[in-house]
Order: sequence, then structure tokens, then C-alpha cells
Amino acid sequence: MSYVNTLRMFMRVYELGSMSAAARDQRISPAVASARIMELERHLGVRLFNRTTRALNATEHGRLFYEGALRIVEAIEAAEAAVMTAAQAPKGTLFVAAPLGVGRRFIAPHVPAFKRAYPDIDIRLRLSDRVIDVTGEGLDLAFHLGALADSDLKVKMIADCPRVLCAAPAYIARRGMPEDGAALLAQKHDCLNLRFPGAKEFQWTLQTAEGPKRFEINGPFESDDGDVLTGWALDGAGIVLKPIFEVAEHLASGALVPVAVKTPPLPTQLACLSPSRRFRDPKVQHFTDFMIKECREALTRLHDTLEAHQREAEA
Repeated sequence: MSYVNTLRMFMRVYELGSMSAAARDQRISPAVASARIMELERHLGVRLFNRTTRALNATEHGRLFYEGALRIVEAIEAAEAAVMTAAQAPKGTLFVAAPLGVGRRFIAPHVPAFKRAYPDIDIRLRLSDRVIDVTGEGLDLAFHLGALADSDLKVKMIADCPRVLCAAPAYIARRGMPEDGAALLAQKHDCLNLRFPGAKEFQWTLQTAEGPKRFEINGPFESDDGDVLTGWALDGAGIVLKPIFEVAEHLASGALVPVAVKTPPLPTQLACLSPSRRFRDPKVQHFTDFMIKECREALTRLHDTLEAHQREAEA
């Protein structure tokens, strides 16, 4: 297996563009990683990387070798997956990422149950709202909420996640209840804005009688943390657009109520992403199937709850 491990080491150096980062990823020292790459270069008789004090870039030979190494490692991992599936005993460590809200509410609570069902699989769960590089960070799979960018990742759609516009009763008592998206603008309501990386303006896409329509909203507060926005809304600072799972308990208690119910937000998509060479790994398949089932059941319950709250708001 030593040559296969060397191929994996080479691939991670190529993908990460850093010897030290690849060494950390493979849990070996930078010196060992460098020695393996040099040994591989001597074996092939070519230089795979151009090295400077500041950068490490693949040569043309390196790029060509990566393509071949990728096919070899994918074939080996597919064969290993087939054998493990036949043995029905998946084992090893899974590296999983998810957005904070999704991870806290949908994934983390079910990890202990998954571990009981598959005791030989360990989970390393990373929660963050930053943009994740699934392949570059060595992840086996990542949960994603929102529109998907084009990529070579394998995608499993989980479900549409309902969203809701809501505000505290104190805010509505002070500013009035907007019936729809047009009223949000006409009455100059305070909208609490989630700041995405690179965002220059804020738009809410709402469902109108004429179809989906974008509303350019404004407000006194913005943050890149969704929980901060929820806290501001609970304090009566304005109207917030949230996935239903982030505010379900506040809607149930009456601390927040739906607004602009005639033009509800479009749902957002919850999906699971995996590098192509990890997609058939039994660990990935079992974990994905387990969590998709839990997510779908939870989202169905939340959708029914949201419809009940919206009917109450319209009454």
C-alpha cells in the first residue's frame, strides 16, 4: 500500500498547493511528505512541482501525472468500497461539514444514533457558515443550504426548506403588519439583512401572483451571523427572512409571527455534496442515507407547522 499512499500524498499536495497543508491533511510531518514527493520524482525521472520559498506549482508532468493518479486511486477506492459493501461492515472516519444552523438542528442531534447503528464509523463534524472547499479540505461530504454552484461534486438533493418572513409582536405594534412584499417597500419597514460574502445589495425573492419577484430591501442592521439576526428580530428591531427550522420554536411560542404572508419567500434547497471518488464509499452512503431520512422527516413536520402559522396570521 506504500505506493498508493504516496499517490494519495501527491494528489493532496497537488490539490492544496502546499506541502505543509497536505502533510497536515494526511497526518504526517512536512519532512515525510517532502521525502515522499522527492522519492516519487526520482522514480518517475521528472520534476512534478516547481518549488520556491513562496509557492509550489505543478509542472506539466505533474498535471499529467495527477490525472492518471486520480483514476488509479478512484479505481482502488471503488474496489475497496465494493468489498466493504459486500462485507456489510463499513468502518473508518468520516469528515463532514455543514452550515451552523443545519448542523446544529439536523445533523449533530442524530450523530449519536448513527454511531449506535454503525459503531465502527467515527464522525468528525465541522460546522461553519463560510464557503467550504469540499475537495480541497479533504471532506467526505458536506451539507449545503441554498443555490448550488457548478462543480464536479456529486449532489444528492434532500428537500426544499421552507422559509418565512417574521417579526416580533412589539415591532408589528409599532410599525404595523405588512401584507406583502410591496408593503415592505412602500411602508419602509426595517428589514434585517444577512450579509453574504461579496454581497453588494440585499434582495428577497418572494412568491407573488405574477410569479417569483425580487424586492430590494433596506434596513438599519446587517450581520453575517443568522443567529444575530434572529436575536434582533426577537428584540423588535425589524423583519427577518429565515429558514423555518431556525425560528420554529419562536413561532410556536408567539415570540415571532409571520408577516407579508401574501408573498411568502421561495423555499431554499438543502443538499448533500460529495467528491466523486468518495461518493460510493459505504461510510458516505450510509451516513448520507441516514441523515437524509432524518432531514426530510423534520422538514415535513416544519412545513406543516409553518402553514398552520401562516393561516393564523391571515385570519
